[in-house]
Amino acid sequence: MQRPAVIGIGEILWDILPSGEHLGGAPANFSYHADSLGLRGVPVSTVGADLRGQRALQILENRGIVTAGITVSSTHPTGYVEARLDDQGIASYHFPEDTAWDYLTVTDWARELGRTASAVCFGSLVQRSPDSRRTIEEFLESLPDTVLKVFDVNLRQAFYSKDILHNSLSRADILKLNDDELPVLAGLFDLKGDDRQQLGALQSRYNLQLVILTRGAHGSLLLSRENLSDHPGLPVVPVDTVGAGDSFTAAVTAGLLLGLRLDEINDHANRLAAYVCGQRGAMPLIPASFRLLI
Repeated sequence: MQRPAVIGIGEILWDILPSGEHLGGAPANFSYHADSLGLRGVPVSTVGADLRGQRALQILENRGIVTAGITVSSTHPTGYVEARLDDQGIASYHFPEDTAWDYLTVTDWARELGRTASAVCFGSLVQRSPDSRRTIEEFLESLPDTVLKVFDVNLRQAFYSKDILHNSLSRADILKLNDDELPVLAGLFDLKGDDRQQLGALQSRYNLQLVILTRGAHGSLLLSRENLSDHPGLPVVPVDTVGAGDSFTAAVTAGLLLGLRLDEINDHANRLAAYVCGQRGAMPLIPASFRLLI
Protein backbone atom coordinates (compact mmCIF):
# COMPACT_ATOMS: atom_id res chain seq x y z
CA MET A 1 0.00 0.00 0.00
CA GLN A 2 1.36 3.42 -0.95
CA ARG A 3 1.82 5.67 2.06
CA PRO A 4 -0.74 8.51 2.09
CA ALA A 5 0.98 11.91 1.96
CA VAL A 6 0.05 14.36 4.71
CA ILE A 7 1.40 17.90 4.83
CA GLY A 8 2.07 20.12 7.83
CA ILE A 9 2.30 23.70 6.60
CA GLY A 10 3.52 26.56 8.78
CA GLU A 11 6.32 27.18 11.24
CA ILE A 12 9.51 25.23 11.78
CA LEU A 13 11.42 26.53 14.79
CA TRP A 14 13.68 25.59 17.64
CA ASP A 15 12.21 25.07 21.11
CA ILE A 16 14.73 26.45 23.59
CA LEU A 17 14.13 24.37 26.72
CA PRO A 18 16.07 23.97 29.96
CA SER A 19 17.43 20.72 28.50
CA GLY A 20 18.73 22.47 25.37
CA GLU A 21 17.46 23.31 21.88
CA HIS A 22 15.03 20.88 20.27
CA LEU A 23 13.55 21.07 16.79
CA GLY A 24 9.85 21.82 16.73
CA GLY A 25 7.00 23.94 15.40
CA ALA A 26 3.49 22.46 15.40
CA PRO A 27 3.18 21.73 11.63
CA ALA A 28 6.68 20.22 11.54
CA ASN A 29 5.90 18.14 14.64
CA PHE A 30 2.66 16.96 13.01
CA SER A 31 4.55 15.91 9.87
CA TYR A 32 7.20 14.08 11.86
CA HIS A 33 4.68 12.15 13.96
CA ALA A 34 2.51 11.32 10.95
CA ASP A 35 5.61 9.87 9.30
CA SER A 36 6.45 7.87 12.42
CA LEU A 37 2.96 6.35 12.27
CA GLY A 38 3.55 5.07 8.75
CA LEU A 39 2.18 7.90 6.64
CA ARG A 40 4.35 10.10 4.43
CA GLY A 41 4.65 13.21 6.57
CA VAL A 42 5.89 16.27 4.69
CA PRO A 43 6.65 19.66 6.32
CA VAL A 44 6.15 22.81 4.24
CA SER A 45 7.92 25.78 5.80
CA THR A 46 10.74 28.31 5.54
CA VAL A 47 13.98 28.41 7.52
CA GLY A 48 16.87 30.85 7.50
CA ALA A 49 20.24 30.46 5.77
CA ASP A 50 21.90 30.02 9.15
CA LEU A 51 23.18 27.30 11.43
CA ARG A 52 19.77 26.61 12.97
CA GLY A 53 18.26 26.29 9.50
CA GLN A 54 20.99 23.90 8.37
CA ARG A 55 20.60 21.82 11.53
CA ALA A 56 16.82 21.66 11.09
CA LEU A 57 17.12 20.33 7.55
CA GLN A 58 19.80 17.85 8.57
CA ILE A 59 17.82 16.46 11.50
CA LEU A 60 14.69 15.99 9.38
CA GLU A 61 16.65 14.32 6.60
CA ASN A 62 18.39 12.04 9.12
CA ARG A 63 14.92 10.99 10.35
CA GLY A 64 13.85 10.16 6.80
CA ILE A 65 11.60 13.22 6.40
CA VAL A 66 11.38 14.74 2.92
CA THR A 67 12.54 18.38 3.05
CA ALA A 68 11.73 19.39 -0.54
CA GLY A 69 8.85 21.51 0.77
CA ILE A 70 11.12 23.65 2.97
CA THR A 71 12.52 26.86 1.49
CA VAL A 72 15.50 28.85 2.77
CA SER A 73 15.36 32.62 3.36
CA SER A 74 18.56 34.60 2.94
CA THR A 75 17.10 37.64 4.71
CA HIS A 76 15.39 36.31 7.86
CA PRO A 77 16.63 33.98 10.62
CA THR A 78 15.31 30.55 11.46
CA GLY A 79 12.56 30.82 14.04
CA TYR A 80 12.97 29.87 17.67
CA VAL A 81 10.86 30.02 20.80
CA GLU A 82 11.82 30.31 24.45
CA ALA A 83 9.83 27.67 26.29
CA ARG A 84 9.49 27.62 30.07
CA LEU A 85 8.34 24.48 31.87
CA ASP A 86 6.34 24.49 35.10
CA ASP A 87 6.65 21.76 37.74
CA GLN A 88 4.22 19.60 35.74
CA GLY A 89 6.35 19.84 32.59
CA ILE A 90 3.77 22.09 30.90
CA ALA A 91 5.34 24.68 28.62
CA SER A 92 4.65 28.38 28.10
CA TYR A 93 6.20 30.17 25.14
CA HIS A 94 7.68 33.44 23.93
CA PHE A 95 8.03 33.82 20.15
CA PRO A 96 10.37 36.41 18.63
CA GLU A 97 8.86 38.08 15.56
CA ASP A 98 10.09 38.65 12.00
CA THR A 99 11.59 35.20 11.49
CA ALA A 100 11.84 33.07 8.34
CA TRP A 101 8.45 31.40 8.74
CA ASP A 102 6.79 34.84 8.86
CA TYR A 103 7.69 34.91 5.14
CA LEU A 104 6.50 31.42 4.30
CA THR A 105 6.86 30.42 0.65
CA VAL A 106 5.56 27.27 -1.02
CA THR A 107 7.59 25.51 -3.69
CA ASP A 108 6.11 24.24 -6.95
CA TRP A 109 6.96 20.75 -5.68
CA ALA A 110 4.85 21.28 -2.55
CA ARG A 111 1.95 22.70 -4.56
CA GLU A 112 2.00 19.65 -6.80
CA LEU A 113 2.10 17.34 -3.78
CA GLY A 114 -0.89 19.17 -2.33
CA ARG A 115 -3.02 18.09 -5.29
CA THR A 116 -2.56 14.42 -4.41
CA ALA A 117 -2.14 14.62 -0.63
CA SER A 118 -4.56 12.92 1.72
CA ALA A 119 -4.49 15.62 4.42
CA VAL A 120 -3.04 19.04 5.26
CA CYS A 121 -2.62 20.41 8.79
CA PHE A 122 -2.30 24.14 9.46
CA GLY A 123 -2.60 26.46 12.46
CA SER A 124 -3.11 30.05 13.53
CA LEU A 125 0.40 30.96 14.73
CA VAL A 126 1.98 31.15 11.26
CA GLN A 127 -0.86 33.48 10.25
CA ARG A 128 0.38 36.23 12.59
CA SER A 129 2.22 37.54 9.51
CA PRO A 130 0.10 38.94 6.63
CA ASP A 131 2.55 37.40 4.13
CA SER A 132 2.31 33.91 5.59
CA ARG A 133 -1.45 34.25 6.08
CA ARG A 134 -1.92 34.91 2.36
CA THR A 135 0.36 31.99 1.54
CA ILE A 136 -1.66 29.64 3.77
CA GLU A 137 -4.97 30.83 2.32
CA GLU A 138 -3.78 30.49 -1.28
CA PHE A 139 -2.36 27.02 -0.61
CA LEU A 140 -5.59 25.81 1.01
CA GLU A 141 -7.67 27.25 -1.82
CA SER A 142 -5.55 25.33 -4.35
CA LEU A 143 -6.29 21.95 -2.76
CA PRO A 144 -8.92 19.55 -4.11
CA ASP A 145 -11.98 18.92 -1.96
CA THR A 146 -10.69 15.38 -1.40
CA VAL A 147 -7.82 16.66 0.78
CA LEU A 148 -8.69 16.54 4.48
CA LYS A 149 -7.97 19.97 5.99
CA VAL A 150 -7.03 19.89 9.67
CA PHE A 151 -7.00 23.16 11.64
CA ASP A 152 -4.99 22.93 14.85
CA VAL A 153 -5.89 26.19 16.60
CA ASN A 154 -2.57 26.39 18.52
CA LEU A 155 -3.16 29.81 20.14
CA ARG A 156 0.09 31.49 21.16
CA GLN A 157 0.56 34.86 22.90
CA ALA A 158 -1.62 37.42 21.10
CA PHE A 159 -0.89 36.02 17.63
CA TYR A 160 -4.49 35.34 16.66
CA SER A 161 -7.74 37.17 16.02
CA LYS A 162 -11.40 36.31 15.54
CA ASP A 163 -11.02 36.90 11.79
CA ILE A 164 -8.03 34.53 11.51
CA LEU A 165 -9.87 31.84 13.46
CA HIS A 166 -13.13 32.30 11.52
CA ASN A 167 -11.40 32.15 8.14
CA SER A 168 -9.43 29.08 9.17
CA LEU A 169 -12.49 27.30 10.54
CA SER A 170 -14.33 28.07 7.31
CA ARG A 171 -11.63 26.21 5.36
CA ALA A 172 -11.31 23.26 7.75
CA ASP A 173 -12.79 19.76 7.83
CA ILE A 174 -11.35 18.95 11.25
CA LEU A 175 -10.76 21.22 14.24
CA LYS A 176 -8.29 20.41 17.01
CA LEU A 177 -8.05 22.50 20.19
CA ASN A 178 -7.23 22.01 23.86
CA ASP A 179 -9.05 22.82 27.08
CA ASP A 180 -7.22 26.14 27.45
CA GLU A 181 -8.18 27.22 23.92
CA LEU A 182 -11.87 26.26 24.03
CA PRO A 183 -12.81 29.02 26.52
CA VAL A 184 -11.06 31.58 24.27
CA LEU A 185 -13.10 30.45 21.25
CA ALA A 186 -16.23 30.33 23.40
CA GLY A 187 -15.73 34.00 24.25
CA LEU A 188 -14.92 35.07 20.70
CA PHE A 189 -17.76 33.14 19.08
CA ASP A 190 -20.34 33.43 21.87
CA LEU A 191 -20.56 29.68 22.49
CA LYS A 192 -22.91 28.60 25.27
CA GLY A 193 -23.22 25.52 27.47
CA ASP A 194 -20.67 22.93 28.56
CA ASP A 195 -17.68 21.67 26.58
CA ARG A 196 -19.69 19.24 24.45
CA GLN A 197 -22.31 21.85 23.62
CA GLN A 198 -19.63 24.38 22.65
CA LEU A 199 -17.86 21.83 20.46
CA GLY A 200 -21.17 20.87 18.89
CA ALA A 201 -21.93 24.52 18.15
CA LEU A 202 -18.57 24.94 16.37
CA GLN A 203 -19.12 21.70 14.47
CA SER A 204 -22.55 22.78 13.29
CA ARG A 205 -21.59 26.37 12.49
CA TYR A 206 -18.60 25.38 10.35
CA ASN A 207 -19.86 22.01 9.08
CA LEU A 208 -16.86 20.17 10.55
CA GLN A 209 -16.42 16.42 10.10
CA LEU A 210 -14.69 16.08 13.45
CA VAL A 211 -13.84 18.23 16.48
CA ILE A 212 -10.97 17.18 18.75
CA LEU A 213 -10.64 18.45 22.32
CA THR A 214 -7.53 17.45 24.28
CA ARG A 215 -7.64 17.85 28.06
CA GLY A 216 -4.07 17.14 29.17
CA ALA A 217 -3.98 14.44 31.84
CA HIS A 218 -7.77 14.17 31.63
CA GLY A 219 -7.82 12.63 28.17
CA SER A 220 -9.71 13.79 25.12
CA LEU A 221 -13.05 14.13 23.42
CA LEU A 222 -13.64 13.36 19.73
CA LEU A 223 -16.95 14.54 18.30
CA SER A 224 -17.95 13.45 14.80
CA ARG A 225 -21.28 14.05 13.11
CA GLU A 226 -22.46 10.58 14.13
CA ASN A 227 -20.43 9.56 17.18
CA LEU A 228 -18.67 10.75 20.30
CA SER A 229 -15.59 9.22 21.92
CA ASP A 230 -14.58 10.28 25.43
CA HIS A 231 -11.20 9.00 26.66
CA PRO A 232 -10.22 9.48 30.35
CA GLY A 233 -6.49 9.78 29.64
CA LEU A 234 -3.52 7.72 30.76
CA PRO A 235 -1.22 8.07 33.78
CA VAL A 236 2.10 9.63 32.84
CA VAL A 237 4.99 11.34 34.59
CA PRO A 238 5.69 14.17 32.13
CA VAL A 239 9.21 15.23 31.19
CA ASP A 240 7.79 17.96 29.00
CA THR A 241 4.54 18.31 27.07
CA VAL A 242 6.06 19.94 23.98
CA GLY A 243 4.81 18.21 20.83
CA ALA A 244 2.33 15.93 22.60
CA GLY A 245 -0.69 17.70 21.13
CA ASP A 246 0.84 17.56 17.65
CA SER A 247 1.43 13.82 17.99
CA PHE A 248 -2.22 13.48 19.04
CA THR A 249 -3.38 15.37 15.94
CA ALA A 250 -1.19 13.21 13.72
CA ALA A 251 -2.55 10.00 15.27
CA VAL A 252 -6.16 11.11 14.81
CA THR A 253 -5.51 12.11 11.20
CA ALA A 254 -3.81 8.78 10.48
CA GLY A 255 -6.63 6.84 12.11
CA LEU A 256 -9.27 8.67 10.10
CA LEU A 257 -7.42 8.07 6.83
CA LEU A 258 -7.13 4.36 7.65
CA GLY A 259 -10.82 4.07 8.55
CA LEU A 260 -10.40 3.12 12.21
CA ARG A 261 -13.25 3.40 14.71
CA LEU A 262 -13.40 6.62 16.73
CA ASP A 263 -12.69 4.86 20.05
CA GLU A 264 -9.67 3.09 18.50
CA ILE A 265 -8.36 6.39 17.18
CA ASN A 266 -8.84 8.13 20.52
CA ASP A 267 -7.06 5.40 22.47
CA HIS A 268 -4.09 5.23 20.10
CA ALA A 269 -3.74 9.03 20.07
CA ASN A 270 -3.75 9.14 23.87
CA ARG A 271 -1.11 6.43 24.11
CA LEU A 272 1.16 8.20 21.63
CA ALA A 273 0.74 11.60 23.31
CA ALA A 274 1.44 10.05 26.73
CA TYR A 275 4.65 8.55 25.36
CA VAL A 276 5.75 11.89 23.90
CA CYS A 277 5.06 13.62 27.24
CA GLY A 278 7.57 11.26 28.82
CA GLN A 279 10.35 12.21 26.38
CA ARG A 280 12.41 15.35 25.85
CA GLY A 281 11.53 17.59 22.92
CA ALA A 282 8.73 17.56 20.37
CA MET A 283 10.23 14.95 18.02
CA PRO A 284 11.55 12.03 20.07
CA LEU A 285 12.22 8.71 18.37
CA ILE A 286 8.91 6.82 18.28
CA PRO A 287 8.87 3.04 18.85
CA ALA A 288 7.74 0.96 15.86
CA SER A 289 4.87 -0.43 17.97
CA PHE A 290 2.99 2.86 17.45
CA ARG A 291 2.97 2.52 13.65
CA LEU A 292 -0.46 2.16 12.07
CA LEU A 293 0.80 1.46 8.56
CA ILE A 294 3.71 -0.90 7.98
